Amino acid sequence: MKQHTMLAFDLGATSGRGIIGTLNNNRLETYEISRFPNRVINIHGKLYWNLLSIFESMKETLAECVRRKIPVDSIGIDTWGVDFVYLGKDGSLLSMPRAYRDPYTERIPEQYFTHIPREEVYRITGTQIMNFNSVYQLYAARKENYAPHLHADKILFIPDALAYLLTGKCVCEYTIASTAQLLNARSREIEPALLQPAGMGKDVFPGIVFPGEKIGLLSELISRETGFPRVPVISVAGHDTASAIAAVPAQDEKFAYLSSGTWSLMGIELEEPIITKDSYRMNFTNEGGIEGTIRFLKNITGMWILEECLKIWKRNDKPYDYEEIILMAQKEKPFQRFIDPDSPTFACPKDMLKAIAEYCSETGQLPPENGAETVRCIFDSLAMKYNYVLGRLKKFAPFPIEKLHIIGGGAKNPLLNQFTANTTGIPVISGPAEATAIGNLLLQAKALGLVENRHDMRRIIRNGIRMETFMPVETDKWQKAYREFLNITRLEE
Repeated sequence: MKQHTMLAFDLGATSGRGIIGTLNNNRLETYEISRFPNRVINIHGKLYWNLLSIFESMKETLAECVRRKIPVDSIGIDTWGVDFVYLGKDGSLLSMPRAYRDPYTERIPEQYFTHIPREEVYRITGTQIMNFNSVYQLYAARKENYAPHLHADKILFIPDALAYLLTGKCVCEYTIASTAQLLNARSREIEPALLQPAGMGKDVFPGIVFPGEKIGLLSELISRETGFPRVPVISVAGHDTASAIAAVPAQDEKFAYLSSGTWSLMGIELEEPIITKDSYRMNFTNEGGIEGTIRFLKNITGMWILEECLKIWKRNDKPYDYEEIILMAQKEKPFQRFIDPDSPTFACPKDMLKAIAEYCSETGQLPPENGAETVRCIFDSLAMKYNYVLGRLKKFAPFPIEKLHIIGGGAKNPLLNQFTANTTGIPVISGPAEATAIGNLLLQAKALGLVENRHDMRRIIRNGIRMETFMPVETDKWQKAYREFLNITRLEE
């Protein structure tokens, strides 16, 4: 097989990266060629993503490939979900995209449901109700009389907007659109009725395309500016979680996955959505996956809580590296206090350490007194919440869940992986840590005709990526602690 080289842009809420992937003889090798910051900016009280800064960093990455004489065959882009860009009739960006953490959507879903009942929204979309979903952002923008909303000709989600800047072509990729709570889960199309309260019609979105389709060639202007050849830009799984799930190295369908990062997302892969009274009551979501599959999952607040604590410690001249915090937690006495990671208390507090202390006090527990106690509390609580969500997934899965695959940055945390195995009672398989970029790259390979399907992709990953298996131990002790976790957090068993 001829060697092929792809470029994946993998963009998260704090940074973006350019990842080179080379596929040769069914083995994928990857390395990072660029890394650049991504941050929310506050302009007159509104929170935005600096899309043009990201675009400039992407062009610099293309130029760096040229300088290094890397012969790239295609480009793919994945990002976080729900946020979007307004385009004018002349194709101009009408503003930078509002960030999902902007408080303009607070209490907006309840107002939206006066037009279309909550149950009906879920019946159509099967999507978890979260106040920052695109449908509520659009409704909030209309209530604000936000000028870009009033004058929009087209709306593009973030990966589609960046692809538009690279190619001049407008598309609406399936997996990223499925995060919006605007997509009919059964027809896989934008549902016009859901846009009516926001004063918009379906034609504001381009036609749906699916992962593995070609969007267009890199524009002639950017090719001249960077020296990069006019290669195809591929519509990969634009939602970073969908790209990550594409890289789960499973051997069969009897698995659950945990995409572990700032957010933790736990779910199963299905052929059809599950939309029932129970899935609605438990707030599970049906999002798009590769090859028309459904990612039936639930969002869990993940490493966000730890990341916010690390920022405070760093400001207070107590910087901890990743290995250090794992050792701190490992030496600390277990099960001394628990938090519910998904409590609104931890959504966006000004001081995460104070929020943890207040939660503990309000639930009759002693607040942590130092960094080690705080980290142990976070790790114990995350493992317990993973078990809680997995127990609910088992009620819906049409197959026995025999393994849990942990992918993403959290896969590099052996202590939390072992805790998760202990509390769930099933083997936990960690890796790949770079699942999102790998899924992006292999979907490009599929578009280039180099792999056939997701099973072929996963076989390549199993053959070339290091994985580690964690077997459950001391399960009786962990189950006893789990019952205490449920009691403290008052979660429904």
